[in-house]
Amino acid sequence: MKILVLNGPNLNMLGIREPEIYGRQTYRDLEEYVDNVCRENDIEYEMFQTNREGELVDKIQQAYGVFDGIVINPAAYTHTSIAILDAVKAVGIPTVEVHLSKVSEREDFRQISYIRLAAAATITGKGFEGYGEAILWLKENC
Repeated sequence: MKILVLNGPNLNMLGIREPEIYGRQTYRDLEEYVDNVCRENDIEYEMFQTNREGELVDKIQQAYGVFDGIVINPAAYTHTSIAILDAVKAVGIPTVEVHLSKVSEREDFRQISYIRLAAAATITGKGFEGYGEAILWLKENC
């Protein structure tokens, strides 16, 4: 099994950005966590973070025929990007939406998730463990 783990804008600022919401662990800590989960479960993976919407779309399109599943935290693009939704729909790769915080308990605008329209599952509010849950969901269901 081969999984693509995608992270959107500002996730590179983990540990600095609003630690009361996102915690004090860094993006490097997240990379190590994902690496451990994948190694323990014999899963190949690639992890990518960008602040640019088009780069996320490009990565999703490039995943076609290469990856068995996608874990995506589109961050702020969750609430704005029809382009990311369309890319996920176009490639037809099972995709799990992940958010570190409980977006359902946050601002009104965060209640909208375009990506959810194409996601096979959504995991929110579990911090890094949400990524692990998403990876294992894909392993069990793909």
